[in-house]
Amino acid sequence: MSATESSPALRRPKLADLVTGTLRRRIAAGEYDASGKLPTEGQMTTIFGVSRTVVREAIAALAADGLVQSRQGAGVFVVPSPASPFNALGAESANKISVAINVLEVRMGIEIEAAGLAAVRRSASQEAAIQEAWNEFGRLLKLGIPTGKTDFAFHRAIAAATNNPFYTEVLEALGSRTIPCDVASPWSTETVLSREYQAGLQREHRAIMEAISAQDAAAAREAMRQHLSRSQERYRARLRTV
Repeated sequence: MSATESSPALRRPKLADLVTGTLRRRIAAGEYDASGKLPTEGQMTTIFGVSRTVVREAIAALAADGLVQSRQGAGVFVVPSPASPFNALGAESANKISVAINVLEVRMGIEIEAAGLAAVRRSASQEAAIQEAWNEFGRLLKLGIPTGKTDFAFHRAIAAATNNPFYTEVLEALGSRTIPCDVASPWSTETVLSREYQAGLQREHRAIMEAISAQDAAAAREAMRQHLSRSQERYRARLRTV
């Protein structure tokens, strides 16, 4: 593939990273007050000259890092003291595969029910957001670009579709590092990041997405259960080989 052919496909991730970096620097510099509200999505499209999709990706990345918090109907706010369950862990324990298994167990307790609720409560726009995240995962996979942020966006879109803000808040508190195929995850490896592995995740995501689209709560819960259980089993298999 030539540079000309690859440039359009790579443009959006680069723009999202640029917006994320700028907002991160402004938050660190105190340009946005602690607990203060960020500009609206529409305002940021004008400020940065980008699409709403790019702005959403940037906000999702900041939320995953615990820097901002979305409040339904109110906007996006700066988190005064970014906190993460991982902060209480030492570097050594945070990188243990056993911790990844524990985190997945917590996610199962949250996301299985979230998938069922999303199936019966999701709006047309929320369904579209889930579909968009799934499509983006596939696009990045084809290009060989890391899919971790989009994987997190997929799960976050499902949490948002419950229309219960606490599901989103808990997922954001755990952060994108809970996603194995995120290069920032302490548990990512070349094996986990392989194309075959990620293609499997995409198939599992599709089963969840289709159940939510069909408004089949039982099927959505089961698809999410299988998805997270398989991830947990993959970690257990790795633990046995360590």
